[in-house]
Amino acid sequence: MNAMDPRPLYTRAAEQIASLIGTVRPEQLAGATPCAEYDVRVLLSHIVGGTRRIAVIGAGGDGLAVRPFADGVPDDGWNAAYDEAAAEVARAWADDARLEASVRVPWGEAPGRIALAGYVMEAVTHTWDLSEALGRPLELDPELAEFALAIAGRVLPDEGREDPELPFGAVVPAPGGADAYERLAAWTGRRPLVTV
Repeated sequence: MNAMDPRPLYTRAAEQIASLIGTVRPEQLAGATPCAEYDVRVLLSHIVGGTRRIAVIGAGGDGLAVRPFADGVPDDGWNAAYDEAAAEVARAWADDARLEASVRVPWGEAPGRIALAGYVMEAVTHTWDLSEALGRPLELDPELAEFALAIAGRVLPDEGREDPELPFGAVVPAPGGADAYERLAAWTGRRPLVTV
């Protein structure tokens, strides 16, 4: 894993999120998501705020001082807010030295490459959340989900999920024939939205 450079995968994940945000219609913003405490608007706020945090970490700053939610974004401003945050991430992580630098993330100290791989997992997981909430408007990149699932299996053990500080619930059974996104969602304690 030491030779792995997660930046290309993060870039692909960010492009996929941007495409998905581009499909959001105003009437969907108050809709439910697989994260029971978030509607679509709050999930978008978390995606943008979390992306800003990743940029600060990549630039060598204290990402934990960055609130992982974006305030004050108008309903028609999510595309621009996300694009700006994703561009900040690309600039912040452009120097190869950032992959070796020790950084502080919510789960502890880690080399930059490991931290960014963890953020690929988070981005891909939230991509599934948003896709579910929007009625799956786009075909998602399966390779990103396979990578995220491999990372989740390494960094997110099956046991100990009852910790209220952990943003992932207990593992739930994946449906039969589940694709990589559905298996990732199940591993991170998410269930598909029931649509009638």
